[in-house]
Amino acid sequence: MNLERLRKRVRQYLDQQQYQSALFWADKVASLSHEEPQDIYWLAQCLYLTAQYHRAAHALRSRKLDKLYEACRYLAARCHYAAKEHQQALDILDMEEPINKRLFEKYLKDESGLKDPSNDWEMSQSSYNKPSETVLPESVDGLQENLDVVVSLAERHYYNCDFKMCYKLTSVVMEKDPFHANCLPVHIGTLVELNKANELFYLSHKLVDLYPSNPVSWFAVGCYYLMVGHKNEHARRYLSKATTLEKTYGPAWVAYGHSFAVESEHDQAMAAYFTAAQLMKGWKTAEKWFLDALEKIKAIGNEVTVDKWEPLLNNLGHVCRKLKKYAEALDYHRQALVLIPQNASTYSAIGYIHSLMGNFENAVDYFHTALGLRRDDTFSVTMLGHCIEMYIGDSEAYIGADIKDKLKCYDFDVHTMKTLKNIISPPWDFREFEVEKQTAEETGLAPLETSRKTPDPRPSLEETFEIEMNESDMMLETSMSDHSS
Repeated sequence: MNLERLRKRVRQYLDQQQYQSALFWADKVASLSHEEPQDIYWLAQCLYLTAQYHRAAHALRSRKLDKLYEACRYLAARCHYAAKEHQQALDILDMEEPINKRLFEKYLKDESGLKDPSNDWEMSQSSYNKPSETVLPESVDGLQENLDVVVSLAERHYYNCDFKMCYKLTSVVMEKDPFHANCLPVHIGTLVELNKANELFYLSHKLVDLYPSNPVSWFAVGCYYLMVGHKNEHARRYLSKATTLEKTYGPAWVAYGHSFAVESEHDQAMAAYFTAAQLMKGWKTAEKWFLDALEKIKAIGNEVTVDKWEPLLNNLGHVCRKLKKYAEALDYHRQALVLIPQNASTYSAIGYIHSLMGNFENAVDYFHTALGLRRDDTFSVTMLGHCIEMYIGDSEAYIGADIKDKLKCYDFDVHTMKTLKNIISPPWDFREFEVEKQTAEETGLAPLETSRKTPDPRPSLEETFEIEMNESDMMLETSMSDHSS
């Protein structure tokens, strides 16, 4: 009997992925060769490939081949791992090679999605460098057209907001390899940025049909619904499925947060962005990175559109405000206002900074403008009430005609006054306010001291404002995030 011929047949069946046929002949070869270790190893390989993990492990361990040969030890460990007997797999690797055990533990950690993202921080950070011409050493010059190299360059263009060049590169990759794992998230993100809804629709359906258990498939579907607008609930459903399949799939979590942000559901959005917040703690760090982003955008020039500048400038304003750099914060918000003039959130931010600086008259004007653009802005309504109350409290002892004229527009805005009456604690007496206004019209001067005969038991207006500052600050942060990227 020519055993070499039969062994060659086993290899041929394995190469053709006819594992059952390979198993049949491997079993016969092992018997004919009187169980030579090489033939038992190939028999175990065939058993492993046919998902008979316990039989494969037994074939090796019963003959103590796992103690004699490294390949057999590794295969036996793989069999136990595939059978979800992780401790037994570690015990096998721990026999003589503790180093192998550590490597296998690392493999288990990576497989379970617990990989520490800080290990890849330096490599990830390089993705944000401005792309330059790819120069490879002569020894690997043949990799110039390698798809992984092209995808890496496309990522750098994407992170530098050069979406057209990124799309050009990813399209080349997708044409050569339609399901390139590293290229798909970048390509999908580029399609969203360029509003190519039809192409994304076709790609997402093809991915779901072919790879229903891959998170990138449902990420693509969620991005499509997020892009078309007014279907955020559908987007969340599919993005949630992507995160269920792989809890550490970052692109899906970011898109999940965006789906809440566009609906002003800020608490849910912040929960989805929580991982990113953990990586960058502290306002000082935030200011540093926002300024770095500003410099990069200036270097890019016309490749970045206005809608990309405006959120960056507003975010810089928020950070400077938190650092009590009020003048710088106002400057950034005013620059954002030049880019997008009719943004209620920017007016609210400027008004809030004026209120923190004690410029209540200016704050009232900006909050009123914000409400004119968006009447359902709860933060602006609340802060307008506080600022009017404090503006009156900080005015002179007598309200003259000039003060009356400044507040005249608010006197006749019945809707605003009713709202303010309900939200300010303790509430104003609206009729008393009307009496004071009427007296002012008749005499031109109305002593404030005569409007109350008993001392006001409330804390000072500055103390009241300081008490509610933190709550208002939180409301402002969430009211801005629907325009932030």
